[in-house]
Amino acid sequence: MAAIHHRPAVRALGAALRGLSPHAFFIEREVAGLAEIVRPGDVCLDAGAEYGLYTFTLADLAGPGGRVVAVEPLPGPAAFLRSAARALGAGNVRVLRRALAAEEGAGTLSLPVRRGLPVHGRAFLTAGAQGAGPNAEFGAERTVTTPVTTLDSLVGELGLDRLDFVKADVEGAELAVLDGGRQTLRTHRPALLLEIEDRHLAKYGARAADVAERLAELGYRMRVRVGRTWRPADRVREGHRNYLFTAEPRD
Repeated sequence: MAAIHHRPAVRALGAALRGLSPHAFFIEREVAGLAEIVRPGDVCLDAGAEYGLYTFTLADLAGPGGRVVAVEPLPGPAAFLRSAARALGAGNVRVLRRALAAEEGAGTLSLPVRRGLPVHGRAFLTAGAQGAGPNAEFGAERTVTTPVTTLDSLVGELGLDRLDFVKADVEGAELAVLDGGRQTLRTHRPALLLEIEDRHLAKYGARAADVAERLAELGYRMRVRVGRTWRPADRVREGHRNYLFTAEPRD
């Protein structure tokens, strides 16, 4: 009964986040555009969920008939997400403390520190990385161990017979996530919202164009949020971090 009683809080938070998105610097503008992509009943995955700005927007849009899996490898944010989901009555949200990559196993995160405080949004998996990349600006780091899984393994573990939307903010490891989700992308054809920046990809020896080309080969088209509209994009450009990929128009 508690989840039913508090469910309006999820709707109110989701609406507030979408409304603030075009105006608040701490909410990415793409949050406002999720209502054009995610529908009631959808199954969504938020990889690199941090404190849930996307998670709870998706929970509102997917509704009680949908499902949101928040994948967050850092213990502090993961614990916050679980507590917030309970407080909001977001019964359609499940939180998993893991990272997504190309292979399963145990991983190590490099968590940068500024003035003694962790910068959670810039943590990255060290496997395959050559140095700190742009995180060298912080000058200090902590290491955090985390379980690592693949998108394909996670879909199988959770018994998902559909996956409609994936948001991934993985600080340059986008190709690894795609490598670990080949079967899922072929079978379920989810829409993808990916953060793509050359400065983060470079530490893994990759380029933004590599991600766009990989998805184009899989039949995905790329769009970017401009103002209040999703517009077609032919390449990754300066000034935009997040790109929406869709396999085909959804009825």
